[in-house]
Amino acid sequence: MMIMKKLMLIAGPCVIETEEMVMNIAAVMKDITERLSIDYYFKASFDKANRTSIHSFRGPGLNDGIDILKKVKKELGLRIVTDIHEPYQAEVAATVCDIIQIPAFLCRQTDLLSAAAKTGKMINVKKAQFLAPWDMSNVIEKIKESGNRKILLCERGTSFGYNTLVVDMAGIWELKKFGYPVIFDATHSVQKPGGGGTKTSGNSCYIEPLAKAAIAAGADALFMEVHPNPEEALSDGTNMVPLSEVEALLEKVKRIFEVVQ
Repeated sequence: MMIMKKLMLIAGPCVIETEEMVMNIAAVMKDITERLSIDYYFKASFDKANRTSIHSFRGPGLNDGIDILKKVKKELGLRIVTDIHEPYQAEVAATVCDIIQIPAFLCRQTDLLSAAAKTGKMINVKKAQFLAPWDMSNVIEKIKESGNRKILLCERGTSFGYNTLVVDMAGIWELKKFGYPVIFDATHSVQKPGGGGTKTSGNSCYIEPLAKAAIAAGADALFMEVHPNPEEALSDGTNMVPLSEVEALLEKVKRIFEVVQ
């Protein structure tokens, strides 16, 4: 199994709301992670194609979104992560991304995985809510057969009953058996999909205990969505970490990571 020397973090707002907001969050996160010596990647989506309602905010779109992410990279020197939903987006995303992310619901989409893999970028695949950890073997094989072995596996909870996700910490160890770094998505794992009627709800009070438990169970990295004012966020506000609370959470998680390692 791969050993990570530093805690890796992928974090940022769920979706690009405005350029100003993105630059502010990125600057704050850069400062925090540099002081804590955390291996940081900034993440934001240019399009949320899987919103609950057709009327929900989706983001600025591919071209405008990529331009904003390029500004983050150029002005702040941060590495970038964004997700794609269709194969044609892979090549465009690769012009700025260090990691291309595959959404959980799309992790079995062969053409999407292949297009992402062929960019040569690192691929972060979120395990679908309906898959067992060992089912990811076929997902991994699709990426490898497309010529890419730079793979990250992300645990983000499993469907359990209506509007409820649970996290099997043993599943993190099962994913690690594949020999690739395992990321724990601490914010999507507390979602209640569709729980708000026309939007997803969540239980943000569980973010910290789940994050600490996942790192203790052997996860190599964390994924978190952060926002200055989660109650005003245009997507996933109920399962975000307030920007003012990020540093305290990361300090606790990092201490656990260092003990485990």
